[in-house]
Amino acid sequence: MDIKLNGILSGVVTPPPSKSQAHRLLICAALGKQPCSIFCNALNDDLVATMNCLNALGAQIEYNNHTFTVNPIEPKKGATLNCEESGSTLRFLIPIAAALGSDATFVGHGKLPYRPNGDLCAALSENGVSFEAHFPEAELPLTCSGTLKGGSFKLPGNISSQYLTGLLFALPLTMEDSTIEVIGGLNSASYIAMTLDALEKAGIYIEESGNIYRVPSKQKYALPDNLAVESDWSSAAFWLVAGIVGKNPISIKGLNTRSLQGDKRIIDHLRKMGAYIENTQEAIVAMPSHLFGAELDCRDTPDLLPILSVAAAAAQGKTTFLNVGRLRYKESDRLAAMKTTLASFGIQSEIGEDTFTVYGGTVSVKGAVDSFGDHRIAMSAAILSTLSAAPVTITGAECVAKSYPRFYDDFVALGGKKY
Repeated sequence: MDIKLNGILSGVVTPPPSKSQAHRLLICAALGKQPCSIFCNALNDDLVATMNCLNALGAQIEYNNHTFTVNPIEPKKGATLNCEESGSTLRFLIPIAAALGSDATFVGHGKLPYRPNGDLCAALSENGVSFEAHFPEAELPLTCSGTLKGGSFKLPGNISSQYLTGLLFALPLTMEDSTIEVIGGLNSASYIAMTLDALEKAGIYIEESGNIYRVPSKQKYALPDNLAVESDWSSAAFWLVAGIVGKNPISIKGLNTRSLQGDKRIIDHLRKMGAYIENTQEAIVAMPSHLFGAELDCRDTPDLLPILSVAAAAAQGKTTFLNVGRLRYKESDRLAAMKTTLASFGIQSEIGEDTFTVYGGTVSVKGAVDSFGDHRIAMSAAILSTLSAAPVTITGAECVAKSYPRFYDDFVALGGKKY
């Protein structure tokens, strides 16, 4: 689907629920012994993938009236788990399926079959699990067989925190105590904090000591009967940037300022660039601001790079993003995708081995903008369109359904135009 956008935004918006937290709560609920309900006032493609995969493993999860009703897994073997394009679904559930002895086959679409899983599978292979890759040139389809045993695990911390999260979910189910050692610095550490928080809510004990995680065996998952998913800072980031680069304030409601979500650091990043953001009792208000270039470390906030690049495009001088090399392995190569996107608006940028540099300038449309099938690229292009005098065509715009299906509706509700 192609859409054409532009317009001046202002007003109030409430972002969707956090899919990162929702993934984790759904998994904890499915691994429990008693049914529970999780309030989540919007769905997206990634959450549907997790729900369907948990059902394939033997859960009974339904979504009605903005609520997941979860009946826990009664394990069954030989299921095919279609993770669609969700890296979280895949990497969280490979260890879980192994711990349940499910002998499951994982499939996926888009870029997911080519995203790396080798280090995770290698760690599991040393502890009772065997894997069969059906196409040598791709990571998926992948069949895991056997039952995961506890023990000693080592994982790299510089590829994906999702590996560690998957093991932290799975190892409490094993019959042996376990130790996980993270080698090198842990990227996206805030996502591990969210995992540990979900596990604590479910009554699971993990001992964290530096880069070592000790996991007692034979634990039981037990979430409260009713929970709610908090609003998503990753989605709110688009409206925060729209407010500071635009002509009118934008107020974002419903955000938890004490959230463990790492992307709440969007406010720190933007303030470092000179943004004026006000935190009131009712909302967080992004005010039109004069921005200047800065050096921003995205080790813990990689998903913010696309929308922060929009702020950098509107800033005076250059902005350099550090620790961003792993963005080559997301739904798209996000460094190459953002370089192309910015060029479509007349903005120069450079890709380094682990850096991305944007040179602020005047936005002018050079042609249609490719979404690269990546929700964060499409939404960033939409916010860039508000800086353009002429309408901007975004191709493949429907990909926002991965995380934020109502994004364009909210764009129009804030005064934007969709043709």
